[in-house]
Parts: sequence; C-alpha cells; structure tokens
Amino acid sequence: MSIAVTKQQTGRVSTTKTIVGTGIGNAVEWYDWAIYATFTPFIASQLFSKADPASAVLSTLAIFAVGFVARPFGGFLFGWIGDRVGRKTSMTLAVGLASLGSLMIGIVPTFASIGAWASLMLLVARLIQGLAHGGELPSSQTYLSEMAPKEHRGFWATLIYTSGTVGILFGTLLGAVLNMTLTAEAMNAWGWRIPFLLGAAMGLYALIMRSRLHETEAFEGESLAEKRAPLWPQIVRHRKQALQVIGLTVGLTVIYYVWGVVAPSYATTALKIDRGEALWAAVIANIVFIAALPFWGKLSDRIGRKKVLWSGAIGSAAMHFPMTWLLKDAAWQLAVGMSVMLIFIAASAAIVPAVYAELFPTSIRTVGVGVPYSICVAVFGGTAPYLQQWLGTTMGVPQLFNIYAVVLLAVSAAFVFTIPETKGKDLTH
Repeated sequence: MSIAVTKQQTGRVSTTKTIVGTGIGNAVEWYDWAIYATFTPFIASQLFSKADPASAVLSTLAIFAVGFVARPFGGFLFGWIGDRVGRKTSMTLAVGLASLGSLMIGIVPTFASIGAWASLMLLVARLIQGLAHGGELPSSQTYLSEMAPKEHRGFWATLIYTSGTVGILFGTLLGAVLNMTLTAEAMNAWGWRIPFLLGAAMGLYALIMRSRLHETEAFEGESLAEKRAPLWPQIVRHRKQALQVIGLTVGLTVIYYVWGVVAPSYATTALKIDRGEALWAAVIANIVFIAALPFWGKLSDRIGRKKVLWSGAIGSAAMHFPMTWLLKDAAWQLAVGMSVMLIFIAASAAIVPAVYAELFPTSIRTVGVGVPYSICVAVFGGTAPYLQQWLGTTMGVPQLFNIYAVVLLAVSAAFVFTIPETKGKDLTH
C-alpha cells in the first residue's frame, strides 16, 4: 500500500516538474518576443541616433525581423542537439541563450554613450534570441510529447500555446503598468529596461528548472548507433514529413499573427480605436484562447487529430471575412472578432505540437520539426504584418491580404489529407 502511494506521489511530482519546467521556459521565450515589440519606441530612442527618429524605429523593427531570419538556424542547431545529445539538454540551452539575449538588451549602454556599438549589441542580442527561439519550440514540444501519456498527448500538447500566450499577456500587461506608473522621462531613462532584466531572471529560473528534469524514455531507449547515425540522409528520407509540417503550418502561422498578434495594433492605427481599450480587448480574447486550447486538445484525444485540424482550418477560413467586416470603430467589436477567430485558431494551435512529433521517428524528431517549422514561420509568419500593412495602406487593397490568408488556410486543410491519423501513437519506436 505504502509503495503504491509513494509511486503515485513520485509520478505526480514528475508530472508537475515536466509541466512547470517546459511551460515556464516556453512562456519566457514568447514573453521576450512580445516585450521587444511593445518597447520598440523606447529601444529606438535609446539605442539608435536621435537625429532621425523614424529611421531609428525602422532600424529597430528591422532587427526584430533579424530574429526571424535566425530561427531556422536555431531549429537546426538545437534540433541536432535534441536528437544527438538529448531533449532536456536542448531545452535547457535554448532558454539559457534566450535569457542571455534579454540580459544583453537590458544592460546595453545607450547610443549617446557608445555610439553605433549600442545598435550592434542589440543586433547580436536579437540574433542570439532568434537562435534560441528557433530551438525552443521543437525542443520543448518534442520533450512534452514524449513525456505525455499517449492517450492524453493532445491535451498535454496544449501547454505550448497556453504557456506562450500567458507569456505574451504578462509582457503586454507589464508594459501597460509601467506606462501608467512611470513618467515618460523615467521610461526613457531606465524603465524600458525592466522587462528585459525581468526576462533574464525568469529565464535563469527556467534554466534551473529544466536542468532538473528527466530525459525522455523515447530518447534514452535509442541505441548509441541510432543517436550517432548521419543526420542528413535521415532528413532527406523524411522530406515528405518536413513538407507536411510546412503545409500544416502556413495557414496557422499567418492567421495567428493576424488575429493573435497584429489585430490590436491594426485597430489602433487604422480604425482609431483607443489604445488602452484595444489592449483590454486583446487581453479578453487571449483569455478565451487559453480556455479553448484544452477543449480542442482533449477532443483530439477522443475523435482524432485530423478532424480537429480540419475544424480549425475550415472554421478560421469561414469566419475570417465576417470578423474582418465586424471590425469598425469599437473595442467590443475587436474583442468579439479576436475571440471568435482565436477559438478556431486554438483547434490547430492546441495539437500541432503533438501532430508534428507524431510524424517523425525518435532519431530525427526534434530537427525534423525544427527546421521546416522555423522556415515556415520566418517566411510566412514573419512577413504577415508587413504584407497586411503594405497591401492595405500602401496599395489600398486590404482584401488581397484577406484572400491570401484564407488561401493559406485552405492549403493547410488540404495537407491534413496527406497525414496519417496519429492519435495515441507510441513514440518510443
């Protein structure tokens, strides 16, 4: 009796460590990405020449884009580490590197102090973070999928977007609080550094938590020969699965950036909705998103991955135009539009970490996901805000971008036909 209770308690402790260690690291990565976007005006004024403020902002945003360029390299580097050294090692190094990038931004001297070296240090920090972010998702989702009970893997997979969204919400709310409590002079002088220093501290805590995790049985069960097998021939052999990752991701990444990331900014700049009201509308919608994720995850464990993926892609495509038309001049319209879209987006977001892991064998699971996913996010997700702005404002044809987004959702829905049903798959083989 006591032995059974002890095993049960040990299992609960191990589960808690897995969830906390994976979740907090993932949240820190997404938080880092969010605060850079939030504090762009302050970074531009402090780390670039004040002679041309507009150029400084554009340069800051260009360095933000550099982070996307670095992601595929991070996917390969940390994917290689994950498949050759271990999932735990890859996860730990990824969050440690992200923490270093945040620390560098938090302490970098101003342009007034060291000139262009400040801009260069920012560029290096963002390259470091881009590498880390490219490795974070494939490492953490592979680890989580292999640690999860196969009957509940869809539900466990929801932790990736849940923790990530919590990180974004925390960063957004922290920005709002700092703007309300500090004067403009204080924000420019030192206040903007607080989120980055906090991110570095949280990253250090996540690093410690992840260093205490156990390696997955799937990885430990591989022979030394399998771990040392040449990687490139395996990548070529599984090129179909890599293409499937890209196909399943294109629609999700664009529609998520449109409604989950860019919508509040679009409502403020294009529709002239109050910035504070738009912020709270986004907070409400993201809470709805977090609530929807476990529903879809559990449903996929019952009815299968493919039906849920189709529900997400088709539902998002069907509701995109109506919710776009709903947006006019009120914050409640933004809250409703974002909430409805994020409910359907959650269907795919909830389970793709599990689906991706289930497509590949153990020996190439991390890098097999990491490289194509990072390339897809960089090419399609990273360019989505720019394309939306360019087609809408510069070209005056916003409907072209909406058609583009729906077409990519149709591509993702079509790719679901090409994958096998992987619900309950044993990942130890």
